[in-house]
Amino acid sequence: MPGSQKTMLVDGPLLGFFVWLIGYLAGIVLYFLLSPDVLGWVLFVIFTPIVVLLCYKRFGKREESISYYVLVAAVWLIIAVVFDYSFLVRLLNAANYYKLDVYVYYASTFLIPFLVGAKFGSKIKA
Repeated sequence: MPGSQKTMLVDGPLLGFFVWLIGYLAGIVLYFLLSPDVLGWVLFVIFTPIVVLLCYKRFGKREESISYYVLVAAVWLIIAVVFDYSFLVRLLNAANYYKLDVYVYYASTFLIPFLVGAKFGSKIKA
Protein backbone atom coordinates (compact mmCIF):
# COMPACT_ATOMS: atom_id res chain seq x y z
CA MET A 1 0.00 0.00 0.00
CA PRO A 2 1.53 3.36 -1.00
CA GLY A 3 2.33 5.82 1.78
CA SER A 4 -0.38 8.33 0.89
CA GLN A 5 -3.10 5.65 0.94
CA LYS A 6 -1.83 4.32 4.26
CA THR A 7 -1.80 7.85 5.69
CA MET A 8 -5.39 8.44 4.51
CA LEU A 9 -6.45 5.12 6.01
CA VAL A 10 -5.01 6.15 9.38
CA ASP A 11 -6.24 9.76 9.28
CA GLY A 12 -9.72 8.98 7.99
CA PRO A 13 -11.43 5.79 9.10
CA LEU A 14 -9.01 4.59 11.78
CA LEU A 15 -8.57 7.87 13.64
CA GLY A 16 -12.22 8.79 13.05
CA PHE A 17 -13.39 5.49 14.52
CA PHE A 18 -10.99 5.83 17.46
CA VAL A 19 -12.30 9.32 18.29
CA TRP A 20 -15.91 8.11 18.01
CA LEU A 21 -15.24 4.98 20.12
CA ILE A 22 -13.59 6.88 22.98
CA GLY A 23 -16.56 9.26 23.14
CA TYR A 24 -19.02 6.38 22.92
CA LEU A 25 -17.36 4.46 25.76
CA ALA A 26 -17.11 7.59 27.90
CA GLY A 27 -20.78 8.25 27.23
CA ILE A 28 -21.72 4.77 28.43
CA VAL A 29 -19.74 5.25 31.65
CA LEU A 30 -21.08 8.76 32.29
CA TYR A 31 -24.66 7.71 31.47
CA PHE A 32 -24.88 6.16 34.92
CA LEU A 33 -23.52 9.31 36.61
CA LEU A 34 -25.15 12.19 34.74
CA SER A 35 -28.55 13.20 33.50
CA PRO A 36 -29.02 12.39 29.80
CA ASP A 37 -29.96 16.06 29.27
CA VAL A 38 -26.43 17.25 30.13
CA LEU A 39 -24.41 14.19 29.13
CA GLY A 40 -23.73 15.32 25.56
CA TRP A 41 -22.63 18.79 26.66
CA VAL A 42 -20.27 17.35 29.29
CA LEU A 43 -18.72 15.01 26.72
CA PHE A 44 -18.40 17.91 24.29
CA VAL A 45 -16.59 20.10 26.83
CA ILE A 46 -14.24 17.29 27.86
CA PHE A 47 -13.39 15.86 24.46
CA THR A 48 -13.32 18.90 22.15
CA PRO A 49 -9.95 20.16 23.42
CA ILE A 50 -8.57 16.62 23.35
CA VAL A 51 -9.62 16.11 19.73
CA VAL A 52 -8.22 19.52 18.74
CA LEU A 53 -4.89 18.58 20.33
CA LEU A 54 -4.96 15.15 18.68
CA CYS A 55 -5.56 16.75 15.27
CA TYR A 56 -2.85 19.33 15.85
CA LYS A 57 -0.35 16.60 16.77
CA ARG A 58 -1.37 14.47 13.80
CA PHE A 59 -1.72 17.18 11.13
CA GLY A 60 0.42 20.03 12.46
CA LYS A 61 3.65 19.51 10.54
CA ARG A 62 2.20 18.06 7.35
CA GLU A 63 1.69 19.55 3.94
CA GLU A 64 -1.53 18.13 2.58
CA SER A 65 -4.07 19.84 0.35
CA ILE A 66 -7.20 21.42 1.76
CA SER A 67 -9.25 18.78 -0.07
CA TYR A 68 -7.41 16.09 1.91
CA TYR A 69 -8.70 17.56 5.17
CA VAL A 70 -12.20 17.95 3.74
CA LEU A 71 -12.13 14.23 2.93
CA VAL A 72 -10.82 13.32 6.41
CA ALA A 73 -13.50 15.50 8.02
CA ALA A 74 -16.23 13.96 5.85
CA VAL A 75 -15.11 10.44 6.78
CA TRP A 76 -15.15 11.36 10.48
CA LEU A 77 -18.65 12.79 10.14
CA ILE A 78 -19.96 9.74 8.29
CA ILE A 79 -18.48 7.47 10.96
CA ALA A 80 -20.08 9.51 13.75
CA VAL A 81 -23.53 9.59 12.12
CA VAL A 82 -23.60 5.93 11.08
CA PHE A 83 -22.21 4.53 14.33
CA ASP A 84 -24.34 6.82 16.53
CA TYR A 85 -27.44 5.72 14.67
CA SER A 86 -26.43 2.05 14.75
CA PHE A 87 -25.23 1.81 18.35
CA LEU A 88 -27.27 4.46 20.14
CA VAL A 89 -30.52 5.04 18.30
CA ARG A 90 -31.13 1.49 17.05
CA LEU A 91 -29.28 -0.76 19.50
CA LEU A 92 -30.02 1.18 22.70
CA ASN A 93 -33.37 2.46 21.44
CA ALA A 94 -32.47 6.10 22.18
CA ALA A 95 -35.30 7.56 20.13
CA ASN A 96 -34.82 11.08 21.55
CA TYR A 97 -31.06 11.13 20.89
CA TYR A 98 -31.04 13.91 18.29
CA LYS A 99 -30.99 17.21 20.19
CA LEU A 100 -28.93 20.39 19.89
CA ASP A 101 -25.86 18.86 21.57
CA VAL A 102 -25.72 16.08 18.96
CA TYR A 103 -25.90 18.54 16.07
CA VAL A 104 -23.14 20.65 17.65
CA TYR A 105 -21.12 17.44 18.08
CA TYR A 106 -21.62 16.54 14.40
CA ALA A 107 -20.59 20.03 13.29
CA SER A 108 -17.44 19.90 15.43
CA THR A 109 -16.67 16.37 14.21
CA PHE A 110 -16.39 17.83 10.72
CA LEU A 111 -14.92 21.22 11.56
CA ILE A 112 -12.12 20.19 13.92
CA PRO A 113 -10.08 17.98 11.55
CA PHE A 114 -10.83 20.31 8.63
CA LEU A 115 -9.91 23.59 10.35
CA VAL A 116 -6.90 22.24 12.25
CA GLY A 117 -5.61 20.53 9.11
CA ALA A 118 -6.24 23.59 6.95
CA LYS A 119 -4.55 25.93 9.43
CA PHE A 120 -1.58 23.84 10.52
CA GLY A 121 -1.15 21.02 8.02
CA SER A 122 -1.90 22.32 4.56
CA LYS A 123 0.27 23.55 1.73
CA ILE A 124 -1.85 26.67 1.57
CA LYS A 125 -2.22 28.28 4.98
CA ALA A 126 -5.79 29.22 5.85
